[in-house]
Amino acid sequence: MSDDLPPGSLPWLHDLARWVGTWLFLPLYQVRVHHRDRIPATGAVVLVANHSAFVDGPLLFGLLGRRAVFLTKQEMFSGVIGWWLPRIGQLPVRRGEPDRRALTTALDVLRAGGLIGVFPEGTRGAGEVAAAQHGAAWLARTSGAEVLPVVCRGTRRPDGSGRRWRPKVDVLVGEPLTVATGGGRAGLATATETVRAELAGMVRELDDVRSRT
Repeated sequence: MSDDLPPGSLPWLHDLARWVGTWLFLPLYQVRVHHRDRIPATGAVVLVANHSAFVDGPLLFGLLGRRAVFLTKQEMFSGVIGWWLPRIGQLPVRRGEPDRRALTTALDVLRAGGLIGVFPEGTRGAGEVAAAQHGAAWLARTSGAEVLPVVCRGTRRPDGSGRRWRPKVDVLVGEPLTVATGGGRAGLATATETVRAELAGMVRELDDVRSRT
């Protein structure tokens, strides 16, 4: 076990999976990463990202350049994938309700200087971040970790379209944020809206970049 991974993880397997993830999607997508240099190499980080396709999580996992623990919906932890995910350090979380066990484990990872990945929308959709749940802001406020906003576009196949041949996928890494601590529920709501608004603004920015290239 390593302090920047949850209990029960196999660090060597996590690192192997991350290495595989660095090239796994190259045959499938044309991936362009904007401002990769903004990813902190060390230290406690809550990565927040929009979510429009299943591939978003694995794609980010491979391109971050450091160990990453993502909060992943409980339903994924079954079958072969269910055996694999906890051993590479990913955390199951129940959607639609506060999951204290997952949040407490994530907090321990952050306090050890690790990176936790969260999709604040809570489920896949258009990826425009019209709404966000409180978990990511709570983790950042409680741990003192900085928040790293990241948005992906191009992973979601447009409705009604057929199979695509190596579509362009863009990943935009934002400037790290610090959310204010304290303030109780109102402060948490404010911090959550700060995170949501930053991601939504970045989505519009990236859509503009994609429309011009």
